[in-house]
Amino acid sequence: MTSPSSTVVTRFAPSPTGYLHIGGARTALFNWLYARAHGGRFLIRVEDTDRERSTEAAVKAIFDGLSWLELFADDEPVFQFSRADRHREVVDQLLETGHAYRDFTSPEETARLREVAKAERRAFESPWRERQPTVDDLALPHVVRFRRPLGATVTVADQVQGDVSWSTQDLDDLVLLRSDGAPTYNLAVVVDDHDMGVTHVIRGDDHLNNAARQSLIYDALDWSRPTFAHIPLIHGPDGAKLSKRHGAQAVHEYAEMGYLPEAMRNYLARLGWSHGDDELFSDEQAIAWFDFKGIGKAPARLDFDKLAHVNAHWLRLAEDERLAKLALDVHLARGHALREDDEGRLQRALPFVKDRAKTVLELADQTVFVLKPRPLTPDEKGQALLTGETLERLGRLRDRLALFQSWDVFALEAELKAFAEDESVGFGKIGPPMRAALTAGSTSPDIARTLAALGRDESLGRLDDALQQTRYAS
Repeated sequence: MTSPSSTVVTRFAPSPTGYLHIGGARTALFNWLYARAHGGRFLIRVEDTDRERSTEAAVKAIFDGLSWLELFADDEPVFQFSRADRHREVVDQLLETGHAYRDFTSPEETARLREVAKAERRAFESPWRERQPTVDDLALPHVVRFRRPLGATVTVADQVQGDVSWSTQDLDDLVLLRSDGAPTYNLAVVVDDHDMGVTHVIRGDDHLNNAARQSLIYDALDWSRPTFAHIPLIHGPDGAKLSKRHGAQAVHEYAEMGYLPEAMRNYLARLGWSHGDDELFSDEQAIAWFDFKGIGKAPARLDFDKLAHVNAHWLRLAEDERLAKLALDVHLARGHALREDDEGRLQRALPFVKDRAKTVLELADQTVFVLKPRPLTPDEKGQALLTGETLERLGRLRDRLALFQSWDVFALEAELKAFAEDESVGFGKIGPPMRAALTAGSTSPDIARTLAALGRDESLGRLDDALQQTRYAS
């Protein structure tokens, strides 16, 4: 456990230019887990400095996704754009100490010089790096660049990737302030992480090169660097970079596909991190176990079969009242007309069907028969079953069940078996017409469970309806 004097502070810093990607969700989860594992704080910073692409809708989508995952920050979120004055203040400090300079090179000339540098296989160098601007120059449009040390090596002691080094000769002098005075990403990240007290920067390994540049800025400001941990990205099942062709990418899509948030946390934690062979674990276990040593260096592969397996596990453990509400939402979205006791019907049925479902959508599929209003109309195949001797046998079974008071599923199984023996027939002569009468062809569990799920009164009522309809029709 980290002592109060060195409290761990992590952060998730999404850019609000689109939905919350599953990779971003996993990054948020890893930061949340690490902070919780060390008794620290988990913060959120919205990196909205790209004003053209940042939208309120994207901000809402990000927070909706985090809320669904139940990854809540320990403080109010920070919005990076609102801190622009502080970022410029730090740039002034770098200018005063000689770690930054003003570059008056035009965009066109800069592009030309970059092409020359590229052809000569060297980093771009601004002609203003060693020039002092005049008073007249200061009135002209210009950017402010970081003056990197030359002939040096910058090493990042990464907790996942190991020690990674770069020669400063291979880096250019990055822009800190654009010509319109807007701070750039690498500057803003350093200043915000420092001011927020971030001790551990856990993010995708596509930011590894940024760690080199950001480390140089930390050093120039004489600030302590945070501990870096760059985690491999998530790839599709085929090993290629995750894209739309692999299916769902956004967190909200997984919610709409019927996955539970605790299942997503479990699965995402296991996606690129491991604790032995453990596949199914609670938040409490993940918090107790999570460390950097368990994070692999290779990209993780999305596996929808494993996700379904994990989700099925958490569906079985979820409270029936909660699942009934979720399943009812799916039914309503599919056009079901709400009746007063629908939620109660679903809740009573769930113990008999939820072990057959892997998602809430499948749970809704498995419970269509429960919500059907009486009288049910059997499909053509069902009507063909409900005739002659079969119909008479169904009537005898209905009368026998009417005398049966214990509507326990195991007692019902025994009673149905006893009835088949008394009738001297196999259950294949009883099950199909019973299912036709009770469900009108809808998916349902075995007959005993279907009866238990419907309840005594509803089951007898549906049998009566079927008997009356078929006898009247004949």
